[in-house]
Amino acid sequence: MVSVDGSIVLQIVNFLLLIWILNMVLYKPIRKILLARKEKMAGLRSDIDGSAQQVKSKQDAYAEGVRQARATGQKEKETLLQAASEEEKMIIGKINLAAQAELKVVKERIAQDMGTVKSALENEIDAFADAIGQKILGRIA
Repeated sequence: MVSVDGSIVLQIVNFLLLIWILNMVLYKPIRKILLARKEKMAGLRSDIDGSAQQVKSKQDAYAEGVRQARATGQKEKETLLQAASEEEKMIIGKINLAAQAELKVVKERIAQDMGTVKSALENEIDAFADAIGQKILGRIA
């Protein structure tokens, strides 16, 4: 059985002194290290969150830039296609006009040649008729 005498007071003082020494030597430094670690982790977490937000904003800016570049490219493509279409129509129109002019010249030349040949044949028709008549009569006779 435990007797209550003067040694119990000494044991209580010894116990309290031991707790105070352990607190100063062991517990407080460990708590300071844990607190510093917790603060460092919170700082790193905030840095990570900030970096993640920067990455997201940069990705959004990149996506917006790509979208704008595509829109600009599409507009330029449409402009170039329109210009090419207009140039094609202009070239086809020029070719068509040139072909019509050449066709007119050829028709006039054909009409002129036809007139020349017709007048030449009309002049020679009597000679042809006589030659044909002589051949027919010469063969029959």
